[in-house]
Amino acid sequence: MDGTYRRKSGEFVCDGEKTLKEALSFGAEVSCVLWGSEPPFEVSDSIMQFSCPPDLMQYVSPLKNSAGPVFSVKIPRISADGEKVLTAIVLENVQDPGNVGTVIRTADAMGTDIVILVGDCADLYNPKTVRATMGGIFRQRILETDMDGLPDYVNRNSLKLYGAALSENSEDIRKINLKGTAVAIGSEGRGLSAELLKLCEAKTIIPMRPDCESLNAAVAASIVMWEMSK
Repeated sequence: MDGTYRRKSGEFVCDGEKTLKEALSFGAEVSCVLWGSEPPFEVSDSIMQFSCPPDLMQYVSPLKNSAGPVFSVKIPRISADGEKVLTAIVLENVQDPGNVGTVIRTADAMGTDIVILVGDCADLYNPKTVRATMGGIFRQRILETDMDGLPDYVNRNSLKLYGAALSENSEDIRKINLKGTAVAIGSEGRGLSAELLKLCEAKTIIPMRPDCESLNAAVAASIVMWEMSK
């Protein structure tokens, strides 16, 4: 199931007992479950359930070497609006599903109010993204938008937008009051685009030893969200 079909059908496919438990625990609309072994726990009778031989699960699951179960879930309707937003993490063109999922998982753990995806980010409902969120996909507020929608959202929520980028005027992330801010992080290879940097009111950096390479996008975002949580 590719991204276009997921959006058209309004559902996405997940894999694994833990992810299924998380989905059920947080009220996600699970449509059906395919088991490759005896179900280790009960699910509602309102959910369709099927079984298949364990050796066939690898052909059904979106992930390699899966023991299942495989299940489909309706795309959650977690509104980007609602409660006041004081902290936001923005990802631009972060294409690795594991990185995007890890950022969502960390945002859920750190209490970051919203994750905003801009540009060509990994599909939010890619099975690898979903698994990396460790259930955060069902709880965390997430907004997918474009370069026009980003300033509109941050302005409506009175957020100051920082860009994580090296420059003469970049501020040490540890010395900024991060309440009421959104911090944008770009892909590892290219960083933030010039277009997004123009939208930022200021720039920030995570201090590192001078001989070190730039941080993985998910690691950088996690450090920022830790600072936001203080």
